[in-house]
Amino acid sequence: MTKRHEAKYKIDRRMGQNVWGRPKSPVNKREYGPGQHGQRRKTKLSDYGVQLKAKQKLRGYYGNISERQFRGIYAEARRLKGDTGAHMVGLLERRLDTVVYRSKFVPTVFAARQFINHGHIKVNGRRVNVASYRLKVGDVIEVKEASRQLALVLEARALAERDVPDYIEVDDGKMTAKLTRIPGHSDVPYPVMMEPHLVVEFYSR
Repeated sequence: MTKRHEAKYKIDRRMGQNVWGRPKSPVNKREYGPGQHGQRRKTKLSDYGVQLKAKQKLRGYYGNISERQFRGIYAEARRLKGDTGAHMVGLLERRLDTVVYRSKFVPTVFAARQFINHGHIKVNGRRVNVASYRLKVGDVIEVKEASRQLALVLEARALAERDVPDYIEVDDGKMTAKLTRIPGHSDVPYPVMMEPHLVVEFYSR
């Protein structure tokens, strides 16, 4: 299980952007980093710094997954034919915690990871408690019947700040979702600009 090492809003402030598009993000009020020296850190980044920031932002968006996992996803994407950056995004979007979040069953990707770890999700009728489980096109995820009235789930369903993307088919009545295709980078509804090509450059150094 991947641990959440940092508060999600601290990631926002370090990046200087509202990474998840949340209305409570502190960046909405002050666009500078955390700590007493946060306002003095706006120096021009080197090429390496730009690439590192792009990597940290993309990694942070997907629940601040571990560096080891993230590098492994890059390595797998590099082995596939075509655009490595696009393949990276496709692999990240196939993670179970990402699809649970995208389906609006929970309010945040961090909550999605905990929700899965606690056994509230089934994949094709079988309970799966591994957040990094990789879905295939056509797989159906389902919120267990006993979990559908949890406050976390009800809160997420009421959120107006994001919509379910078109590559996930959700049945609100049955609380199920199906991955209909692997999305490209331009299909993913990121609240801020993500630059996977810079991530590829970072790891290719």
